[in-house]
Amino acid sequence: MSQGSNFVDYVKICCRSGKGGAGSAHLHRDKHTATGGPDGGDGGRGGHIILKGSTHIWTLLHLKYRKHVIAENGDNGGSGQKTGKNGKDEILEVPLGTIAKDAETGIALFEITKDGETKILTPGGRGGLGNWHFKTPTLQTPRFAQPGEEGREEWMVLELKVLADVGLVGFPNAGKSTLLSVVSAAKPEIADYAFTTLVPNLGIVSYRDNRSFVMADIPGIIEGASKGKGLGLRFLRHIERNSVLLFLIPSDTSRTIREEYAILLNELEQYNPELMHKPRVLAVSKADLLDEELTEEIKKDMPDVPYVFISSVAQKNILELKDMLWKAING
Repeated sequence: MSQGSNFVDYVKICCRSGKGGAGSAHLHRDKHTATGGPDGGDGGRGGHIILKGSTHIWTLLHLKYRKHVIAENGDNGGSGQKTGKNGKDEILEVPLGTIAKDAETGIALFEITKDGETKILTPGGRGGLGNWHFKTPTLQTPRFAQPGEEGREEWMVLELKVLADVGLVGFPNAGKSTLLSVVSAAKPEIADYAFTTLVPNLGIVSYRDNRSFVMADIPGIIEGASKGKGLGLRFLRHIERNSVLLFLIPSDTSRTIREEYAILLNELEQYNPELMHKPRVLAVSKADLLDEELTEEIKKDMPDVPYVFISSVAQKNILELKDMLWKAING
């Protein structure tokens, strides 16, 4: 199974939380007391459906075939003011960057961004109050209690936005996967045709003094991606999360570097203008194909952004690129 089929960034699940247990309407009785007061306990709460962030999961694949998530009901209250047991919660582990949305309205409810963080997706019903709560000076022996609250049944959408320090932005076939395979231990599928990368590949990039950062190779943007063309919007959303954008443009492009950069930038701006505030670094790849004269010629017409000429194959200026990225991440 390739990484492509393992990476799932969207699932729709039906969540059914537990019903709350009923309160008890018991009246106290023992060998000394024939007609005691109310001592019915409260019902237990129904089980919640909870999302929990985990750094060990990169994908929503484990939830793809789990269409229904059902939490336990709470137990009824007992005599002696004994509270019923709460229904068992259903805890779903999700990768960091998971956003929970109401499937009907599309409204985002919350997002999981930290390891171990938990949030209630669908709350269980409250347990009913036992009859001892309803005792008053005028009503000494209430013979009623509250029923438990019903659980909820609702469809939810979980969407993943990859959390990475650096997002690689470039046209298909710009050499992004190759660069990622050189700077990290990631093994993306690399081939010489457009759209090899159909899912975001993540790699841990080791840096000086045992430091590291996460780089995501996001599938190539083509002109019109912001309008949903090509692989479009689904992948642009992964860029929203990265703190630094690394534009990768090959030296053998048919357009000028400046033109190519402007098109990529325009796609991002059309999709989400806030992306324009992120720090940017430009790497001109396949620099091993250029002689000194040609390199100087290209430098005369570069966009106003920190840039470096690199070659993934020849390992040229890779450390300089890492230095620039580290500075941008921690800038």
